[in-house]
Amino acid sequence: MALIYLIIAGVILLIFGSVLGYLARQSIAKKRKGTIEAKLQKKIEQTKQEAEGLIAQAKEKANQTIQIAQKEADDRRKEVLATERLVLKRERTLDEKISAFEEKENIFSEKVKKVRELKEKLLTLEQEATQKLETIANLSQKDAKDEIIRVVEISHEKDLLERIHKLKQEGEEKFNGLAKEMIATAIQRNALSQAQEITTTTLTLPSDEVKGRIIGKEGRNIKAFEKLTGVEVVVDDTPETVLISGFNPVRRQIAKRALEKLIKDGRIQPAKIEEQVKKAEEEIAEQIKEAGEKAVFETGILDLPPKIIELLGRLHFRTSYGQNVLLHSMEVAFLAATLAEELGVDVRVAKKAGLLHDIGKALDHQVQGSHVDIGIKILEKFRVEKSVIDAMKSHHEEYEPESIEAVIVQAADQISGARPGARKDTVENYLKRLKELEDLALAFPGVFEAYAIQAGREIRLFVKPEEVGDLEAYKIARDVASKIQDDLNYPGEIKVTVIRETRVIEYAR
Repeated sequence: MALIYLIIAGVILLIFGSVLGYLARQSIAKKRKGTIEAKLQKKIEQTKQEAEGLIAQAKEKANQTIQIAQKEADDRRKEVLATERLVLKRERTLDEKISAFEEKENIFSEKVKKVRELKEKLLTLEQEATQKLETIANLSQKDAKDEIIRVVEISHEKDLLERIHKLKQEGEEKFNGLAKEMIATAIQRNALSQAQEITTTTLTLPSDEVKGRIIGKEGRNIKAFEKLTGVEVVVDDTPETVLISGFNPVRRQIAKRALEKLIKDGRIQPAKIEEQVKKAEEEIAEQIKEAGEKAVFETGILDLPPKIIELLGRLHFRTSYGQNVLLHSMEVAFLAATLAEELGVDVRVAKKAGLLHDIGKALDHQVQGSHVDIGIKILEKFRVEKSVIDAMKSHHEEYEPESIEAVIVQAADQISGARPGARKDTVENYLKRLKELEDLALAFPGVFEAYAIQAGREIRLFVKPEEVGDLEAYKIARDVASKIQDDLNYPGEIKVTVIRETRVIEYAR
């Protein structure tokens, strides 16, 4: 029983303690709440004071800004008013000037009208005076003018002719001197070495015993060699020498190179011949390529197709009258470029046409036609510019020049090929051959002038038109060509041109 009382007492104490604790906590909380509210109230008061201060500052700044803006607006208003007054003043001035101009224009129009009236009166008076003069002199105005000119011409005819002749002579001397100076400058600036690389067709042997090995048993070696190279090997009684004959200079060079290798090797038989010919072909092809590339590099013409460069290289083995054709083409390119530069025309076209003007000679042993026509076809095939083709095709006068560059290339070709020393002819033989050619032509009846041109590759005959008709001109050309073939020794071909010209001169005075 006592235990129960103790438990009840404990529970009552526990409840009483809890109530006391709760009341204590509530009291403490109320005290803390009053402290926080006081702090918040104080903070609010401070914030209000700061906000009122900021508002006051903002109002002051706003007032200052409004005052500044008001001042600027006043200043701008004053400027606008001043500008308006200036514009009005200028408008008034402009109106005054326009009025003055209109007044002057009216005065000028009146004066123009009066001048026209005076001019008409003067024309009328002039016509009346002219009619009176024509009536008195019994001559019209045109007849009087013609009579005065005729009298002046008669009295001063000698002076006029002398003056015209003098001016013509001075002009010819001036332009001839200028042309000679240009040509001399071009030759001096572009003088190339004239060491001639003639395609050698004669091969020297170490001994005559080699001839037997070249021929082989029953001629099998020489037959195989000729079949592979396309040339003819002439083995005669000339000591320690064989001749290589063929129209194609590249084939001759391949045959020469292959035969030299066979002789050096000592083993000459069909299988070895085929091997050495193949090696020689590869070496010559590489040499041709290098020669073409060197030519385009030295001339600065680098836009050519590879096939044309190869054809240029083939000219390294081609000669014309002993002159290396590739060196000649390069020299013509340099000369044409210099002359074009002096005359102020297209240097690139002139140089390119000069380099390619003899390109047809690379194939003239394989294709029918003149080397000019072959060259035109080659350049057209590889789409070379038409201006270059037009400039190169007239260098032998087979075509009429169509541009100043064509005339320049023609002149450069003649300078390179016709000057003494450039080709394998002495000056004496060269002049003698030209004299024989002209004398032969002059011996024909009706021929009164003959000129050998193009370094002896062409002769032009001038016949008397009253003695020689058109049909006779054709006959003279054919007869002269036949006579040259029968009586003269010359390399290449000679073009015969007969010119029959009737020239009638009369003066209209």
